[in-house]
Formats: sequence, C-alpha cells, structure tokens
Amino acid sequence: MLSSKTIDATVLIIEGKHADFPSFTIPLQKKGFDVRVAKSGSQASALLKEVNPDVLVVNAASMRSSGIRICKTLREQDAELPIILIVAPEKEIDDNVATVILHHSFTVQKLANRIKPLLPGEGENLLQVGSIRLDLDRNRVRCLGQNTRLTPRLVTLLEALLKRPGEVVEREELFKKVWDTDYTGDTRTLDVHISWLRRAIEPDPTKPKFLRTIRGVGYRLDV
Repeated sequence: MLSSKTIDATVLIIEGKHADFPSFTIPLQKKGFDVRVAKSGSQASALLKEVNPDVLVVNAASMRSSGIRICKTLREQDAELPIILIVAPEKEIDDNVATVILHHSFTVQKLANRIKPLLPGEGENLLQVGSIRLDLDRNRVRCLGQNTRLTPRLVTLLEALLKRPGEVVEREELFKKVWDTDYTGDTRTLDVHISWLRRAIEPDPTKPKFLRTIRGVGYRLDV
C-alpha cells in the first residue's frame, strides 16, 4: 500500500531477485512514489512508453550485472530520462552511463534523496481546464494529485480535447490533428491512445468521468 503522503512522481525500477542485494520497490512505495517494476531491460523497454516514468532506477546489483547495456539501450529510447544506476561496491562504472551512480550499500532515504532533485518542475506553457493541468513545455499532465509524463502524441491529443471542453470532438478531426492524416481506418490506434490518456487523468480509467466516448462520433472532455 502506498503511503498517505504521495509524491507526484513515477519511478520505473528494474530489479532482479538475488538475495545478496535488497529490493527497493516496496520501500520506495512506502516513501510515496508511484513505483512500476520491470524484471529485465527488455521488459523495461516495452513498458517505457506506457509508463512514461519520471526517473528510471536500474538495480544492476540485484541482477549481478553492470547495467551498462540496459542504460544505453533505454537512453536511446529516451535521451532525457534521468537514470539512477545501482551497482555492487566493486564495480567501476563510467560516469556517462547514468545520471547518478550509487554503490551498495546505502539507505532507502539516500536513494529517495537522489531521486527527488531529478523530478521535473513546471514549465511556463500551461493549459488548464477544470482539474486538468497540461504542461506543454514538459509533456506532463496533472489531475487530482496525479502527475504523469506523456508522449508528445498524447500531449497533442489532450491539448485538442482541452481546447474544446464540453464539446464532442469527432474522431476524424483528432486523427487529422494528432497523426496529420485524413485516414481513419485504423480505429484501434486512437482507442489505445485514449485509454492511455484515461490512465493519466481518470480516478478510475474503467469508469471515465472526464474523457467520455460518444459512440459513433468521437470523444468529449467533461471538466
């Protein structure tokens, strides 16, 4: 269970299960972070777009690896993502591999203290309607205490909806604005992006109260 003192930050942590080194997942959750877990670099790579983490923690020591290949691969996917690399005491790692390198052992509080300065602030280009606050500079949306990093395409989609609150925006119009095309045959693409937006702004994405589907027409943002 998360602490009642929730931090507006999502941490994606890659951890193995070797008993020699502790897991940081539950302790970070208790500190109030929204923690998502991957068991390997390939799993983290697949989760990156869906989770849009603020910080990536690579517990390479728990996988008995240097973590260098994982960091390089994920940096290629997102060059701006801050990475904290945790390695065994004897490992010598090039400082350019990660934003922060920590050698075992250390406290969870120290890890939390290194995460917090890496979290983004707010930009100057903001669009707010009701409870939804979209940061166009930093590709982030804040809603009801939840702060989520979005892909550029999701930002464009949410911006289009925020500029017409209470109005039905047709699917064809959204396709044209977000994908710059008149082709609307691939309905699944838009549906998936809408579901990702709901995860970012809805208290319960399965029962949306903000982003409504108007069947056969499009979507309406009720705020």
